[in-house]
Amino acid sequence: MKTLNKYSTIAAAFICLISSSCKDEYFDRPPKSQITIDNFYQNAEQVNASTLLLYSAPWFGYSGKGGWSISELSGGNGRTYSADIINFQDFSVSSTNFEISAVWNSLYIEVAQANAVINNLPIKVPASVDRAVVNNALGEARLWRALAYFHLVRVFGPVPIIENTFDYVADYQVPRHNVTDIYTFIVNDLKFAEENCYSKIRSGNSPSNARVSSGSASALLAKVFLYMQDYPNALAQANKVINSAEFKLYGIDVTGKSFADLFLTANNNNEESVVALQWAGNGGYGRGNPFQAAVAFSSQITGTGDGYGQMAPTFDLQDKFDPNDLRRKATIMLPGDKYPEINQSSGGYTLPADANSQGTHAQVKKYVVGTPSDNGGTGGAQSSANNTYLMRYADLFLIKAEAIMAGAKTSSNPEALAAINTIRRRAGLGNLAVINRTGFVNNPNYVAGSNLKGQHWPTIYQDDLLDERRREFAFENDYFYDLMRLDGYNKTAHPIALQIIKQQDKGTSDSQTPPNRYGNGYLTNINDASFVFPIPATETAADPKLNEAPVPYIFK
Repeated sequence: MKTLNKYSTIAAAFICLISSSCKDEYFDRPPKSQITIDNFYQNAEQVNASTLLLYSAPWFGYSGKGGWSISELSGGNGRTYSADIINFQDFSVSSTNFEISAVWNSLYIEVAQANAVINNLPIKVPASVDRAVVNNALGEARLWRALAYFHLVRVFGPVPIIENTFDYVADYQVPRHNVTDIYTFIVNDLKFAEENCYSKIRSGNSPSNARVSSGSASALLAKVFLYMQDYPNALAQANKVINSAEFKLYGIDVTGKSFADLFLTANNNNEESVVALQWAGNGGYGRGNPFQAAVAFSSQITGTGDGYGQMAPTFDLQDKFDPNDLRRKATIMLPGDKYPEINQSSGGYTLPADANSQGTHAQVKKYVVGTPSDNGGTGGAQSSANNTYLMRYADLFLIKAEAIMAGAKTSSNPEALAAINTIRRRAGLGNLAVINRTGFVNNPNYVAGSNLKGQHWPTIYQDDLLDERRREFAFENDYFYDLMRLDGYNKTAHPIALQIIKQQDKGTSDSQTPPNRYGNGYLTNINDASFVFPIPATETAADPKLNEAPVPYIFK
């Protein structure tokens, strides 16, 4: 981590010169002056440093509130009373919403920063720098650009593809592009990263694991192909990553570590981390992880005066956890739960019996790591030092199972079962139950004309996979997008997702033990249009083409 921190300031200063972060325009149009480009890329050390900023600061606007407000409040994992984000809960986000602007700006700043590297490095680096070093940096930049667009297209639908930000200094009127073209663009970037980023085998918690790799690109390709419903390629990429042995599962491949350990600052850059944001906890507001500050129940947890409890787990999410699921306590705090890793100097932290910040008698635990002293002296107000995962190795097993099912409602495929059961086993749960099937159309062992009534096979249902993903990745900014893609990644109608969300208990309760629930009263506004968020009004005012129908992208 010292190496990353050493050059982050240099990289920040350099990239700010070539893509200004002082303007409001959505792709962060750069100034015409490029004072230091000619003398920056002079050696391998500088080339390696050129991509460091892509791992942190530009993502702050997304990570602050907007990202989790979309995925967790709209998805039904969290609820809130907070006026600044409640619109995500009740599906009434407008184009003037501050957080939706923060998401847009943050992701397009990341695109601009990546573009600065992609377009300037090849023509400015001297021949004395090893070409593999240059290609690795370009691969990193294209992977991060792909990730930014993967978030943009899932939040806003059709958006502009910007390959060279400098092309729009004089004229920034750009149209939106078709969703299918955006996904093709993402795949192209990730394939380049897969071919050009370094390969590695991860071991232990190490700064060397902070950087993305060829395997990181392969893993992201698996997920993108899954969204595109290209199941053969999703399966091939998932198997490639699993068979590579680059990554490992805590608690299965890594002994002495559990699911809960994944989210401790001490375990940053572990073997399960595929892509993660690298926060400088002592860097102050805007450079540290802001999540704990927003969701921790109180300042007693954080020790830094924040801990606002702005989001709490819904009853709907709480109900999804089996009592034996080891992920529950690592994800959700219930009154009486004790956490020895928090407030260690006082013997640990126990959530009070009356803890109830958002009416559901539960608080968020995942990514809540305690005081600076609990974290080796790192962290500060609204600035924790624990990484934010953008993808974990566990995802590959659930992607594999879903890709094998290929859209089917059920499956008894042994490889799919083995994949999902790997994740369940790590969670302390048994294999999927063996059930008595009376209909055998989807069973691969069925022989026409045979009487198999009463036979028993373990079966995966589509709901099993969705629920497993929800429990595994709650509060990791994934679930809302899982719901969206159930109806197809390029569809405007979302009947399955609508049905699921309308049945969620996102309501509050009284203070009895156990509490009497009041049910859900926040779904009057949801419709198919709710699954695409509005482009900020400031951006459509500056670029009226954003109001026009999307057009095909002309690939270079």
